[in-house]
Amino acid sequence: MVEQFETEFAQFCEAEYCVGVGNGTDALRFALIAAGVQPGDTVVTVPNTFIATTEAISQAGARPDFVDIDERTYNMDARKLQEYFETQCCPDLRTGKLLNKKMRSPVTGIVPVHLYGQMTDMDPILELAERYKLFVIEDACQAHGATYFSRRENRWKKAGSMGTAGAFSFYPGKNLGACGEAGAVTTNDSTLAGKVRMLRDHGQLQKYRHEIEGYNGRLDAIQAGILQVKLKHLPRWNQRRRTIARRYDELFRSHLDGIILPYESPRTKAVYHLYVIRVKNRDQLQMHLTQAKIMTQVHYPTPLHLQKAYATLGHKEGDFPVTEGAVAEILSLPMYPQLNHHQQERIVQEVIKSLAGEAGSSRSPIVGSFVSEGRAD
Repeated sequence: MVEQFETEFAQFCEAEYCVGVGNGTDALRFALIAAGVQPGDTVVTVPNTFIATTEAISQAGARPDFVDIDERTYNMDARKLQEYFETQCCPDLRTGKLLNKKMRSPVTGIVPVHLYGQMTDMDPILELAERYKLFVIEDACQAHGATYFSRRENRWKKAGSMGTAGAFSFYPGKNLGACGEAGAVTTNDSTLAGKVRMLRDHGQLQKYRHEIEGYNGRLDAIQAGILQVKLKHLPRWNQRRRTIARRYDELFRSHLDGIILPYESPRTKAVYHLYVIRVKNRDQLQMHLTQAKIMTQVHYPTPLHLQKAYATLGHKEGDFPVTEGAVAEILSLPMYPQLNHHQQERIVQEVIKSLAGEAGSSRSPIVGSFVSEGRAD
């Protein structure tokens, strides 16, 4: 059953291989280890993501470092990444590898995050990776089925099919959710896929033959069976999310003063895991919506470089101003395939009321698909 799901999900992602694992964090960690990350390496990602992204880097033995995000997409800004390589790194004259000048640590990889179901601009990131001989692990935990038009290849490509590998979470709140924890690694590299298969199963090449020290990170057969059934419905569910996003856009169009709607590049087709607006008085708006029995969340209120868990990295407020500006203003509105027009109209009406300073409503509750913190990989 696991192998059947792996085959079908690989086909869905237009990747050669899929390896099912226990959860999204396992997927990221195993992909990093299989890609060759070594203790003491630096892997570059963004501060605007769930902590699982950086936990996986740290647990693989590397050190996470950050570049700021694009103001419109909230994903990795390739220009900031290039600036990072040019100003904070230098070549190691002995090995030829890229070194972080401050830490004297080899920079070996990049983890772009396709946040909220929106695709990162991958072409320039992949070009930088080739220039500096770095691996790229796509964090696609919120982007099942999202696509990106690659000018390099002159075709549309699926999330999880462009980098060295892609990592997916199937937590219940995802676009494709299991009945509990589950994840997968996708790749076009047979050697990397083989390493992930060993890593997920105690390093076994075959039963009781342990080639390496691995982990207990297998995908349960019952979760694979559930995912295999639901995968057939995912294109329709994703299209429904896109329709709901367009409906939000239309309803907000005549009331855009003070509201920034999600940006979708013409070169991407987002799958709207979340519908995230941006307003100056976010906390007041969230309180108003709560009183109106409309559930919202902030994804994510404290960027990773300011989390206590990463105090040792030495970052401070002001280091990543685009991220810090965004997290003070973003708010995730309810988004799930079953959201109907009347519910959307009431959500938008209450947002507009709040921004106009009017009183709240006492209507029936509208909840989002925000299982736990909305990512829970």
